[in-house]
Amino acid sequence: MKTRAVIDVSALPTWAFASKSLMWWGTLGFITIETSGFGLGLASYLYLAQKAQEWPLAAPPPDLWPGIIMTVLLLISLLPNYVLKGSARAAQLASTRLGLVIMSLFGLLPLIVRVFEFRALNVSWDTNAYGSIVWLLLGLHTVHIGTDAVDTLVLTALMFTNNGYMKRRFSDVNDNAVYWDFVVVSWLPIFFLLYWFPRLVG
Repeated sequence: MKTRAVIDVSALPTWAFASKSLMWWGTLGFITIETSGFGLGLASYLYLAQKAQEWPLAAPPPDLWPGIIMTVLLLISLLPNYVLKGSARAAQLASTRLGLVIMSLFGLLPLIVRVFEFRALNVSWDTNAYGSIVWLLLGLHTVHIGTDAVDTLVLTALMFTNNGYMKRRFSDVNDNAVYWDFVVVSWLPIFFLLYWFPRLVG
């Protein structure tokens, strides 16, 4: 059986940014799925709060400072993350490498603060329904921080390694930075529900 070339696509780029990249669509799909997971967790929290006669159940609200420190840290990280996206899109190797090192630190520091956050919840995960849902929400977000931190560390190592995929890595860096934006934004409603909602309804 003979084959005949219909169109020559050898001149097409092997990588691209944003909606022209298959990985970008994959990242967007993953964000959509994770948003649904967070939505279910937040809805469960509000449902339990509505049904309970008091909220929180048999526990004081979480201590504020660890959550405030976490929020400030994540919001500050948006600036170097924004600069990193610009460097990646411009294919500037030196500034992209520096940005990845900085964002690696911003990926690891929240994990340290998160240890203190769990201690500041003032309730164990198995105490009651309130304890279970707050630990679930905080745990879900911790997994997302950890996932992006690992991804950023791997990308940092790859960007400091000369290989034939260097140009394509710029697109990967951009997609990873977009995901970090999601990690930060998704924390804001969780922060409000965990730390401020119990004080407002109480």
